[in-house]
Amino acid sequence: MELTLLGTGAPAGLPRHGCPCAACATAVGDEARAATALLIDGALLLDLTPGAAFAAARAGYSLTGVVQVLLSHPHEGPAVEFPAGLPAPGRVPDGRELALISGHRVRAVPLDSPGTGYEVTGPDSTRLLYLPPGAAPAGLTDSAEPYDMVLLDVLGRPGALADLRATGAVGPTTDLLAVHLDHTVPPGPELHRRLAAAGARAVPDGETVVVGEYHAVPDLPRRTLVLGGARSGKSLEAERRLAAFPDVLYVATGGTRDGDPDWAARITAHRERRPGSWRTTETCDLPPLLGQEGGPLLIDCLALWLTDAMDSVGAWDDETWAHSGRRALHERVDALVSAVRATTRTVVAVSNEVGSGVVPATASGRRFRDELGRLNAAFAAECEQVLLVVAGQALPLRG
Repeated sequence: MELTLLGTGAPAGLPRHGCPCAACATAVGDEARAATALLIDGALLLDLTPGAAFAAARAGYSLTGVVQVLLSHPHEGPAVEFPAGLPAPGRVPDGRELALISGHRVRAVPLDSPGTGYEVTGPDSTRLLYLPPGAAPAGLTDSAEPYDMVLLDVLGRPGALADLRATGAVGPTTDLLAVHLDHTVPPGPELHRRLAAAGARAVPDGETVVVGEYHAVPDLPRRTLVLGGARSGKSLEAERRLAAFPDVLYVATGGTRDGDPDWAARITAHRERRPGSWRTTETCDLPPLLGQEGGPLLIDCLALWLTDAMDSVGAWDDETWAHSGRRALHERVDALVSAVRATTRTVVAVSNEVGSGVVPATASGRRFRDELGRLNAAFAAECEQVLLVVAGQALPLRG
């Protein structure tokens, strides 16, 4: 199947008319996007948007050969121009299949929100799945056959992609295309960086892609370290990187602090932000988790792990540190780094970058700063990707 993306933006387009935000101001050239609409083999049009005929003409296609127009969601925005000669647009009832004279078969996929998803099988037996904005399939079953291509709202609904991965509908070779792109994510390099972290990509309006044709699928790093200062957005960045994957285990190393309402509020905010499908464990015993087979680990954070380790070996006391604490702590750090090196799991770890600020006034404070710097460097050496988050902006240091 040959698929032409007449538009790849949200229903209101990108930039949004009259919107003064930075994302809309910089959405120019290939980053400007009309509302999403797909033309399949010149015969099937999914979603009729304003200017569809002009968009097709700019891409070098005509709509005169379209035999079926299907809508996936209620239209909002400017009145839709209905090109002369097109079949009347409609929907396929959930679970029903439509056979076209062009040789395509279309099955309506039930969703967990208003609208209809479409599974399209081409004459060459390649299969794609198209989902409307903010939607996920309902009633997914395990052991689904992987699609050749899936087009969905990757950043607006990452949980939908996680569910598709969990059932096998999205496999390692599935081409993931992001559509319904909105101004909630800055365009340009930041957009493409976030999509690559989810194993997806975006293409400009008017581009034609071949379903089932191999392309360079974004490499997904197996081990990532996210560094940043206080309130820099490092934890949010780490959570984003795994939001589109199933079976995530969140490893909280901070524990609880009785009588500390500020700490309790921080923990609550983190929990409410995480997907409901994630599991959580509170532990600083990381090597056994890294040594097990299983889904992705999100470790937040290494600074609190180091605090616990220094507590355990008496590293805060100068005399104990000199006689046994230093050696004991370094043994623990070496064991953790070795476990990271040997792990087969996907790991995203968070840590504080504390070496750029005021020099601590106490010997124990300077000791913690120095040991965290050494831990970060050793951990980073075992990671395929290292990021530094500053003011919510992720700067790649490696990978």
